[in-house]
Amino acid sequence: MKLKSFLFSVVMVLVLSSCKKETKTEAPVKTYPNLAKAEWFIGEWGNKSADGELTERWKKENDSVYLGESYFVVGEKDTVFAEQVRLEEANGKLAYTVSVPGQNKELPVRFEMTSATADQIVFENPKHDFPNKIIYNLIEKDSLIAEISGLKKGKPYTEKFVMKKRY
Repeated sequence: MKLKSFLFSVVMVLVLSSCKKETKTEAPVKTYPNLAKAEWFIGEWGNKSADGELTERWKKENDSVYLGESYFVVGEKDTVFAEQVRLEEANGKLAYTVSVPGQNKELPVRFEMTSATADQIVFENPKHDFPNKIIYNLIEKDSLIAEISGLKKGKPYTEKFVMKKRY
């Protein structure tokens, strides 16, 4: 009987030691810290003036992309300007890619993020004619100023767009 107990113990030790522990290795979760700095873009922003109404809308497409659109309407129906924007982080870089119908031979123009703080993000493309710099400044939780600048007709020129968040 002792021999059977001993053999059973040996077999159990061999069986248990031959079982490998399976460790699950999960794929690392990708994060997009530069895009996260622009999270305050999300939502609808606008400004009504005597000249017309400016609207800019941002939504999250996925973890690495925000989509934006802006347009300026004069009167009730006359859209005089419109653009589509793709804000995308890839390989640790954040790019602001804008497409404007009737401009740049219908090709998108890419601006790279050059600096970012909690309340300001700067995008630049020194090779583009105008603008070659785009700055978003968060003034308050519900207000921002978008600014475009560069050379126009050989002279420095800046346009500012003050917007309030619409709820």
